[in-house]
Amino acid sequence: MENGLPQHIAIIMDGNGRWAHARRLPRTAGHRKGIDRIRKIIKAADELGIKVLTLFAFSTENWSRPKREVDMLMNSMERFLKKEINDLHKRNIKFMTIGAKVPIPESLQKTIIDAQELTKNNSGLIVNLALNYGSRSEIVNASKNIVRAVIENQIKIEDINENTFTSFLYTSGLPDPDLLIRTSAELRISNFLLWQLSYAELYFTKKFWPDFGAEDLKEAILNYQKRDRRFGEIKT
Repeated sequence: MENGLPQHIAIIMDGNGRWAHARRLPRTAGHRKGIDRIRKIIKAADELGIKVLTLFAFSTENWSRPKREVDMLMNSMERFLKKEINDLHKRNIKFMTIGAKVPIPESLQKTIIDAQELTKNNSGLIVNLALNYGSRSEIVNASKNIVRAVIENQIKIEDINENTFTSFLYTSGLPDPDLLIRTSAELRISNFLLWQLSYAELYFTKKFWPDFGAEDLKEAILNYQKRDRRFGEIKT
């Protein structure tokens, strides 16, 4: 049975450093190329009619990388948003982020807030950037907030269910991903959307993120459409 177009595609954008290494370039060159690739994939997803595109840009674990590399990533992300946000707004694209604000630099935080404010009423593709994001931390924080809500008599323990828990996650209000794509041939999900990916279809490609283009996105979607999604049921 073929599926229609996935509503929500999540992508682990992996392989920037290895792309650069293969070309005898510094890792920072790979990251710059990878950030440039974001523009092309957003455009492709928008033209295909995807509703939500979540991009894993920086994890909570990535702070352990060399400071020079981290600083470059933060600065490049800020420049990207400042350069692209007006075009995204003109195309009716809504920008949002998930993840913890601290210790993201204040200048980048301000740029993110400005981008979200500018596009908050747009009704087209939602571009959701996972920045300083870790799924285990997200789940722990959601649990704490649920406990706090119970203590403050905002909800009752017996009323807590999967929908309640989902409403306390960063992705509250968004549909769960239908399709997860990971580039660079790594076969893991790396603490990304652990709750939300419960029934997602997983697609792994050997291509490094800087080489992943519109045709590769289409190929992943075609692969998804050929799968039989049963959600634990037996279909006859």
